[in-house]
Amino acid sequence: MLIANVGHNDQNMRNEIKFVHTNIIAKDWKKLAQFYMDVFECEPLYPERNLSGDWIDKMTRIPDVKIKGIHLKLPGYDNGPTLEIFEYNKASGTTNDQSINDLGFGHIAFHVSDVEDTIDKLIAMGGKKYGELIEKEITGLGILKTIYALDPEGNIIEIQNWKGK
Repeated sequence: MLIANVGHNDQNMRNEIKFVHTNIIAKDWKKLAQFYMDVFECEPLYPERNLSGDWIDKMTRIPDVKIKGIHLKLPGYDNGPTLEIFEYNKASGTTNDQSINDLGFGHIAFHVSDVEDTIDKLIAMGGKKYGELIEKEITGLGILKTIYALDPEGNIIEIQNWKGK
């Protein structure tokens, strides 16, 4: 049995939910943001973020943390979700050598009109292929042309194009 409207809201009020952003933690936020602007035509949404102080220490549970970065407007959206690229002054020390089937955040995906052109641009800007380019007809959906790739810091990106239905 599902129970709706449970929580801090009044029983008669509906909790409105809206997806806001996806965050990538970068070694160099400026370089990584530029990669997404150059390859996927994301646009910066100012102001740049420069977060510090007691409030962010409490929120992150990291003493004396400083976070710098920016939100990028995703192509195809005027007021939609953003890609948030942040850099911490205190990195966790883990590398981003992920596999497509790791638990947690797996990848982000972009629909493009020309997959081959986009992968060429991605490689020219410091990214690399992760898997092979495939084209597959999916019954009821159309023809999918797609490839997984890595941004310059090793985050997985799916580049796809759907034709017909």
